[in-house]
Amino acid sequence: MTHIDAGTGLDPVHPVPVPVSRRAEGLSSAEVAERVARGEVNDVPVRSSRSVAEIVRANVFTRFNAIIGVLWLIMLAVAPFQDSLFGYVIIANTGIGIVQEWRAKKTLDSLAVIGEARPTVRRDGTATEVSTAQIVLGDLIEIGPGDKVVVDGTCAEADGLEIDESLLTGEADPVVKHPGDAVMSGSFVVAGGGAFTATKVGRQAYAAQLAEEASRFTLVQSELRTGISTILKYVTWMMIPTAVGLVVSQLVVKQHGFKDSVARTVGGIVPMVPEGLVLLTSVAFAIGVIRLGRKQCLVQELPAIEGLARVDTVCLDKTGTLTEGGMDVTELRTLGGADETYVRTVLGALGASDPRPNASLQAIIAAYPDSEEWRCVQALPFSSARKYSGAGFSEGNGESSTWLLGAPDVLLGEGDPALAETERLNEAGLRVLLLARTTGDLEDPGVREAARPTALVVLEQRLRPDAADTLRYFAEQDVRAKVISGDNAVSVGAVAGKLGLSGEVVDARRLPAEPDAMATSLEKGTVFGRVTPQQKRDMVGALQSHGHTVAMTGDGVNDVLALKDADIGVSMGSGSEATRAVAQIVLLNNSFSTLPSVVAEGRRVIGNITRVATLFLVKTVYSVLLAVLVVCWQVEYPFLPRHLTLLSTLTIGIPAFFLALAPNSERAQPHFVRRVMRYAVPGGVVAGVATFVTYLLARHHYTGAGALDAETSAATLTLFLISMWVLAIIARPYTWWRVGLVASMGGAFLLVLAVPWLQHFFALKLVGTTMPWTAVLISVIAAACLEFLWKWVDRRFPA
Repeated sequence: MTHIDAGTGLDPVHPVPVPVSRRAEGLSSAEVAERVARGEVNDVPVRSSRSVAEIVRANVFTRFNAIIGVLWLIMLAVAPFQDSLFGYVIIANTGIGIVQEWRAKKTLDSLAVIGEARPTVRRDGTATEVSTAQIVLGDLIEIGPGDKVVVDGTCAEADGLEIDESLLTGEADPVVKHPGDAVMSGSFVVAGGGAFTATKVGRQAYAAQLAEEASRFTLVQSELRTGISTILKYVTWMMIPTAVGLVVSQLVVKQHGFKDSVARTVGGIVPMVPEGLVLLTSVAFAIGVIRLGRKQCLVQELPAIEGLARVDTVCLDKTGTLTEGGMDVTELRTLGGADETYVRTVLGALGASDPRPNASLQAIIAAYPDSEEWRCVQALPFSSARKYSGAGFSEGNGESSTWLLGAPDVLLGEGDPALAETERLNEAGLRVLLLARTTGDLEDPGVREAARPTALVVLEQRLRPDAADTLRYFAEQDVRAKVISGDNAVSVGAVAGKLGLSGEVVDARRLPAEPDAMATSLEKGTVFGRVTPQQKRDMVGALQSHGHTVAMTGDGVNDVLALKDADIGVSMGSGSEATRAVAQIVLLNNSFSTLPSVVAEGRRVIGNITRVATLFLVKTVYSVLLAVLVVCWQVEYPFLPRHLTLLSTLTIGIPAFFLALAPNSERAQPHFVRRVMRYAVPGGVVAGVATFVTYLLARHHYTGAGALDAETSAATLTLFLISMWVLAIIARPYTWWRVGLVASMGGAFLLVLAVPWLQHFFALKLVGTTMPWTAVLISVIAAACLEFLWKWVDRRFPA
């Protein structure tokens, strides 16, 4: 807050010129050019995505690419071309991964430019918006409510300037800044305005390293990717001893030559690697980012897509989310016989006293023009914590007066007659501000106790046309909505009611402070009014303590702390710079109706990856089991690499790609590893045992020169039919395209069996009728076992 001497225009405590009288002009164009030449520029690279080199490196240099690459080189040396097909598949998969992530990068980078903060600097006496990278050492940067401090500096001008440094220091209370005080990058303005001189730019700034790291697009730290990494770690541990045993046993058996033994050894190792699972996850996420980007939704951190899919509670700020930012003054009700013409003059002067008016004050400014005869001598900017603003004036006739404008239930004592009228207006969904005359110093927290009500200013809020449909979507998807607002609880409840959101309305001033008791109250209530910024943060924490996954939406500076602590923070593109900086998702088109698309995209990605992961891991389980059985029985491995390439392509690769990109509205469930493995283990065991039984029977049935090829073909038929049944289970519930997908994969395998040159290419030829029909019978029994086991697993180990 700033006191201004009526005669000099100087702050009596800090005798520095303030904005209302005369202000510094900032650097000249020549000085800016000189600093740029010296490299004194704020050149911290803020990236929203990985570089192209990092994308290529992450997709090419993987553990499993290394394993398969070595095996591929071995196969190129010792076996026919068709046994090396798995290597070309890996090259194609890696290429697809790189292209998709590069497309996602382009989308993200273009959206990041649209949503980039543009601070206002004063140069040659003119305020100009520039990008953060164009700020130079010594620049004079103007700041107001919601602005983020982008570089370190020293306060040069302050007009009631209050800065929240909690993101840096953990201290929740805003710090009042005076000229000469230090200002740290990473903090943000909660009230008032002013300007500061940049003293540290680029990587020297206090929060530069943290800001760069926090805003970088990342592919890690999600339950899905952590779960996949855990699975791959265990797979690696199983692979090493199994592969060693397989190599030794095949070289010892070696009845069909060294090269054939090597080929069958490689054929046993390759399918153990679920290499496509990592690729498919990256591709699904990348496509999700591209889809959301087309809807003007900037995903600043990739796990946000997954996180929002897991959300079961969404906390909505009313202003800017359920209602549009603008308001209209619909009525002015004078109190205590006040003169309406005089009240209009007061309101006009109050509007002119704030250089950065909020939405309520903007509506008042539009309705009541300023009287040039009144001069502001003292100002108190609006604060979310106080719930009121104020100003002292020297009136045109020489009289002086001090006024407060804010929430009636904050400025008035209980039982005041004006509160009853306010209550009736709030019940109609209207917003009401009280204009009160007071005495004393605005700096004194007790100044409101001397307030005398003069008028009620009635404001009508504009409901977002898409808000009702969005709230209905959340209800249908079993996501509970909580409206959390700083406004009067009754008024907020009426607005929520117009949008079809029913439930208990609670005044947050009566909420218990203890987290567990607060969480219990939050479970019961739906609409909460008179919530302070710190309470918003506490409410998010209380809900999380009861096991809820919480998303928070907001656009105001009072939402920053809650957005930061929520599992997922969602900011509007037109919101304050501080909210956009801490949110994981920014709705650049300011449309609340985009949120269901984000939820749906997340559910599609997570639900489908969980579904197709079972396909990949069934293959891993049966591959390891077959290798173990081959080692124990000391027989040749039943498959060549070409057989498993064919099976993997038809029963996993192609179907998984389509299933991973299909619509899926089921809410993402926790415990990814357990959910996947409870199906993959029994499925893999049944497939492995049934295939090996067919193989052993075929070894007893066939004799002669082509016996091994006939045995392999019978085993391949069994494994294909069981894998197709696994696919048929995973594809449920059936739609026309899912049935078509499964049928087309079966048709492709029949084509291989029917066309002679394909038979030769894949070394597949069914000999006689006894073993092929035996293989079919074993497959049918195995399919029945799969159906029984998976239903038993659902009952015995519910997700």
